[in-house]
Amino acid sequence: MLILAADVGTGTQDILLFNSEKEVENSLLMVMPAPTQIIAKKVRKATKKGKTIVFTGNIMGGGPSTFAIRAHLKAGFSVYATEQAGLTINDNIEKVKAFGIQIISEAEAKKLASEENAQEIVMQDFDPVSTSTALSAFEVQMPANFAVAVQDHGNAPEKSNRIYRFELLRELIDKGGELENFVYRPEEIPEAFTRMKAQADYLLKAAGNRKTKAVFMDTGPAAIFGALTDPAAVQPSVVVNIGNGHTLGALVNENRIMAVFEHHTFLMDPEKLQEYIIKLADGKLGFDEVFEDGGHGAYRRETPGFEQIGFEQVRSILVTGPKREILEKLSESEIRKEISNKLHFAAPFGSMMLSGCFGLLAGFLEKYPEPSINLINH
Repeated sequence: MLILAADVGTGTQDILLFNSEKEVENSLLMVMPAPTQIIAKKVRKATKKGKTIVFTGNIMGGGPSTFAIRAHLKAGFSVYATEQAGLTINDNIEKVKAFGIQIISEAEAKKLASEENAQEIVMQDFDPVSTSTALSAFEVQMPANFAVAVQDHGNAPEKSNRIYRFELLRELIDKGGELENFVYRPEEIPEAFTRMKAQADYLLKAAGNRKTKAVFMDTGPAAIFGALTDPAAVQPSVVVNIGNGHTLGALVNENRIMAVFEHHTFLMDPEKLQEYIIKLADGKLGFDEVFEDGGHGAYRRETPGFEQIGFEQVRSILVTGPKREILEKLSESEIRKEISNKLHFAAPFGSMMLSGCFGLLAGFLEKYPEPSINLINH
């Protein structure tokens, strides 16, 4: 079986082509710039040339591209966008307009993009066409099976997206916190996950009439479950994914996420992160503490009838993600003693950057079981 897994982050998009007939370590892989970084670069080029920008396409991840758009507007140049593309900036289209972006129809966008001083930029997260082109240069054909992760805050026009995203995470943990709760076939994606749905619609359309099987996940849980494929993942575990944009920590037992916190990586430091790890496991890390510090929040599921897990019961602390140097570069004296003897820098199947991809593969096999393939440690 061939499965292409794509984990779309803020800094990179990590792509893995899994072949069940080969060792996992022999999978083909690419670590490329994230789509939002690519869009930001195109915007900056248009700014230098003084061009009008016309955004078409779908809702996708913002961040770097949003900052570049702001700079383009501040420089005095115009920005137009279709409504679907404009929702990348904000879930509330009126706020997008207030941002200075002019919302136009698809027909108007097509006409405007043809003008001499205008540049069309297509908003899109994972693009199977570009990936297929890259693979074809090496005589590798795209598979019909896909697993894609994007970070989806959910559609909340009148609410803080930090609060709403955490409400969605909390709901999934309360359902049981198992891998299956975080994985969706295209038809199963909740209406609130507009970015994920847009990606699914585009992927299926691009695949055409092929017999495509696909699943979709959020990037955070994908990295958590992917790290659990590391042999050092002895549960109960605290798994921490320190991404370019966000840091997500989870308490996992029996392959269930029982507690979680999420923060912005640029606001984290070694002391805070170590404190969060201990307090998360002990059930002492509250939502307000993280939210008021600029993060998304924290939550621990109550488990009546079962022994409460505390930090002392945690058998391994797994750290993964491109910014894991926050802890990895500490000297022995800087790592708290209660953490140091449990700490492991996870690199599932030898690749730290692909934790999310391995979580995606596990998610795909959850929805489309293949008994001969088992990735998650039990």
